[in-house]
This record gives sequence, structure tokens and C-alpha cells, in this order.
Amino acid sequence: MDFKQDKIFYSIKEVAEMFEVNQSLLRFWEKEFSTIKPVKTDRGTRQYRKEDIEEIRLIHHLVKERGMTLPGAKQKLKENREGVVRTEEIVERLKYIRDELMKVKTEFDELEKGTEKGL
Repeated sequence: MDFKQDKIFYSIKEVAEMFEVNQSLLRFWEKEFSTIKPVKTDRGTRQYRKEDIEEIRLIHHLVKERGMTLPGAKQKLKENREGVVRTEEIVERLKYIRDELMKVKTEFDELEKGTEKGL
């Protein structure tokens, strides 16, 4: 769920793809969480800023990954926002580490197969 550092705005399509959710879900969350405030062009096109994406990341973590209800997620963010931020960051780091370890395992398995063939 990385976003390019050089962009200021992201389309709803880009954000939906980052989180693997429907665009309609992002519009719904925007209505439910006042902290998501994408800029709208004259034509009504939503343009999400990095702050909006970070807020969506927290909501996604609570609702989609931890299985909380929307009212539960709202309450959690209200009561312990910093704790949610820290937990989400740790989870993302652990996912990254898992992915890296899986790459190493795949490389090791391929080397091991190559060694067996060479014997």
C-alpha cells in the first residue's frame, strides 16, 4: 500500500487499488469519518491527499484487518488514536518482514533444488 512520494493528489481509483477495496466503500467511509476530506474539483472529482490516505489506512486496518465495526473503529480512533497508529505501523512492518522472508525461502528452495540436481 505504498504511494508515490512525488504526487500531491491521488484519484479515488488509485486509492481504491492501494487498499484493494471498491471506490464506493471509500465514498461511504468519507461520509462516516469526518477526518477523510478529499479535495473535490469543480467537476466533483475526488482528489485524496497523503493525510486522507493515512486516515484510510487506519480505518482499513481496524475494519478490514481487525474486523471491527464502523462504530467500534470510530470509538477506537477517538479513544486511542496513537495506539492505533503504532499498531498499524507494526503490522505493516511485520507484513514486510514476512514478505522478505518468503522471498528468501523461495530463493533457498530454488538453490536447494539446483544443488540436488547437480549431485
